[in-house]
Amino acid sequence: MAGVGEAQRRQAGRSRPLHPSGRGPPPPPPRPRFEPVDREKTCPLLLRVFTKIGGHHSREDFAVRGKEPKDEVQIYTWKDATLRELTDLVKEVAPAARRRDARLSFAFVYPDKNGRFMVREDWLSKAHEQRILPWVELLLKYDGYEHVGKTFSYEGRRQLDDGKMLAELGFEIGDYLDVAIL
Repeated sequence: MAGVGEAQRRQAGRSRPLHPSGRGPPPPPPRPRFEPVDREKTCPLLLRVFTKIGGHHSREDFAVRGKEPKDEVQIYTWKDATLRELTDLVKEVAPAARRRDARLSFAFVYPDKNGRFMVREDWLSKAHEQRILPWVELLLKYDGYEHVGKTFSYEGRRQLDDGKMLAELGFEIGDYLDVAIL
């Protein structure tokens, strides 16, 4: 009996609840749901989209303000735009994205605290290439990190990321979108 009381006292002093199994931290909270924007009443934002065949641009491509990559498309959209909507818009201007077997990988380009641009891309594909995918997936799950996303060119081959909205992926007004056409 004395052991039970001691365990309860130790539990009372913890700042975080334990995982249901009694070991480790609790699972990450569920992703917040974002309400759709009333597109009739809300002004769209200007999204600068940079496309590249074969892979993402590097952060050096965005190092000098005003000298961004030339393959830019400017899209007016809302923060509730899905990756499927953006895929369809990119297909209108990039012939390579219209291929039946084309895949699109999305990355956010944003300034860090020093004003240098960073590229947050789909880390899972890089981890797969480096054969460390199981470890990275475990780490990302633990941290609650979500990669930006991938889609197929045509809707017949749906991907889980099709319905993800910019807002729920952490997009902020002023970020660029880098699209690799694979």
